[in-house]
Amino acid sequence: MESSQDRNLPASERKLQKARSEGQVARSTDLTHLAVLGAAAAAVLGLSPLLFERLKLALSQQLSFDAATVLQPGTMMDRMQDMVWTGMSGAIAFAAIIMVAVVLSAIAGGGWVASLKPVMPDFSRLSPLQGISGLFSKKKLAEIVKMTLVSIILIVIAAMFLKSGAGTLAGLVLQPSVSSLRHLMDWLTVGMGLLLVVILLVALIDLPLQNFLHKSQLKMSRQEMKDEHKESDGNPQMKGRMRAKAREIAQRSSIKAVPKADFVVMNPTHYAVAIQYDEATMSAPRVISKGADLLAMKIRDIAKAHEIPVLQSPPLARALYANAELDESIPASLYTAVAQVLAYVYRLKAALRGEGPMPGDLPQPEVPPELDPLAKTAAAS
Repeated sequence: MESSQDRNLPASERKLQKARSEGQVARSTDLTHLAVLGAAAAAVLGLSPLLFERLKLALSQQLSFDAATVLQPGTMMDRMQDMVWTGMSGAIAFAAIIMVAVVLSAIAGGGWVASLKPVMPDFSRLSPLQGISGLFSKKKLAEIVKMTLVSIILIVIAAMFLKSGAGTLAGLVLQPSVSSLRHLMDWLTVGMGLLLVVILLVALIDLPLQNFLHKSQLKMSRQEMKDEHKESDGNPQMKGRMRAKAREIAQRSSIKAVPKADFVVMNPTHYAVAIQYDEATMSAPRVISKGADLLAMKIRDIAKAHEIPVLQSPPLARALYANAELDESIPASLYTAVAQVLAYVYRLKAALRGEGPMPGDLPQPEVPPELDPLAKTAAAS
């Protein structure tokens, strides 16, 4: 058995498609982080002024009391519901923006995949050995290295940012509250922007990295590649049985064409082949139905019911059954033999119409020995 170290061939398109149908695609968590943080920051900057104004207006209305309000304490519940709805509206809008950002980032990273396989219970994940082996995988190692580097970069940038703004923050206590809040908001916006730039750079690196690791995880061994090719091409024995079954079905359905035949040649009980020839539309006689055993008997009965000549010529019946395909012209090497039978059939039909003498027995047509399965078997033995 080949180990995972033998899997050094790139994954085939079929395996990639199969993995995708099972929900296994390259996903970048850093791209999702960027989408969440970016959308959250944009939502806060865009929605907070409107939300604050709504809350300010609502508070000013709810905190105003008069004699009628005091006499009707039930109105306090209505006021509370209005305040809750105002807060819930902001929270729902914020959550919707984040959800849309997460979905779009997932589609951008690995495309849309509709599969329930990832959420189905998999008890193999409970195996301690599999969990320990997963800790030392190439993907996990790359994740640890990436997280370490990102953490170091963020710590360095945060330290430099805090150091450069420490003096400004200390001076805010001496300024009016409105001005201090505005400067604080500007400082936080710059810090969030730096954070998003770092995550953006990491996501641009992580996206192709995850794609590489995904394809590396799906690499195939030579034996797997051979098995896939064999499965794609089909097992020869299975394909042979399928072709035989298809021929059998075609032969059964060809019984409906027997009434169109000019004659049927038999073996006399094992094989039956129905031949049609129209000089105006056909370049050569054509096999329109054939069968063996019970199917041959069925062809014979239908032919007799429609007054179609049924002739006994075992070598020709065997040769036509073995070498001629349905709805195709007979082999050129059998033209002479079939022509002899056709000439006999034409004389027979003319005699039945009273236009000539009744012919004798059918002379055995000349069939090349190499086309007769029985003659070939006898020669080989």
